[in-house]
Amino acid sequence: MPTRTTFEPVTLADIAAAQVRIAPYVRRTPLTRSDTLSRRLGTNVYLKAEVFQKTGAFKVRGAFNKMLCITDDARGHGVVAMSGGNHAQAVAYAARALGMRALIFMPKTTPANYVEGTRGYGAEVSFVPTSLDGFAAMEDYATKGWVAVHPFNDPLVMAGQGTAGLEIVEDLPHVTDVVVSIGGGGLIAGVATAVKERLPRARIWGVETEGADCMAQALAANDVVTLRAVTSIARTLGAPAASPETLAAVKRYVESVTVVSDADAIAAMRLLLERTKMLVEPAGSCTLSAAERLRDQFGPDDHVVLFLCGGNISAEDFCRLG
Repeated sequence: MPTRTTFEPVTLADIAAAQVRIAPYVRRTPLTRSDTLSRRLGTNVYLKAEVFQKTGAFKVRGAFNKMLCITDDARGHGVVAMSGGNHAQAVAYAARALGMRALIFMPKTTPANYVEGTRGYGAEVSFVPTSLDGFAAMEDYATKGWVAVHPFNDPLVMAGQGTAGLEIVEDLPHVTDVVVSIGGGGLIAGVATAVKERLPRARIWGVETEGADCMAQALAANDVVTLRAVTSIARTLGAPAASPETLAAVKRYVESVTVVSDADAIAAMRLLLERTKMLVEPAGSCTLSAAERLRDQFGPDDHVVLFLCGGNISAEDFCRLG
């Protein structure tokens, strides 16, 4: 599993500072009400469309916040990261925008569209057998003068992801519930901190898919659990383990973590495309699957946000799965 780090919890002030810092580089994505889903779930449903974010996912928020804080004398050889998906493209994109060199370790099973996108943004790609091997390689390079940009276990990355939570509160001050997917937990840690510190009565609901449920298993064990393998088709939820810090944030802020099947995530992906015209990868569409399971928690006067974290699924994979 990724090396344990020690840092203070991310604060609302950290997230507010990140919002100002990254504003010139990222999009403020729309938050729109869905009449179809509102009727379907018997409540007021809104979609936070990070599918329209630069690089097609929320990850650029954390990547820019981390990389904008790297001082000139600390840049060293460049930045190094491990990712089999959206974080890879985010780091590559941010590195190009900031004039930095980027090296990305990617598992050999990474879909071609992510590899091509990462290289297209100018990063060097090196393949590794598994994500655990990639984390080890990233940490090794960090000892040689590269700056590691961890996909989730970094306070600057978490604060950057939390800026999406601030946008939700600003655009929907009466939000009651936010449903967020979990990979390693950096996104939900940032978003939950932003929302709960602004609106303590709001509820945050986590979602994972079967075969990529490291946070649910960690909660059950009351400790970090490393998955033997990630088998879900929601590849961008494929962290092998949460971290002590993201686990602590989920314990503090999140009501529960719902684990849904790949089949449910695919059905939700199809529904979102047909009714909202948004192509959402399974890592994001699973929030709709979870909301359907949680519908008894929502009343007609509630205001529920589904966080659609990304839309980077290839046409080939969509046709095969959809």
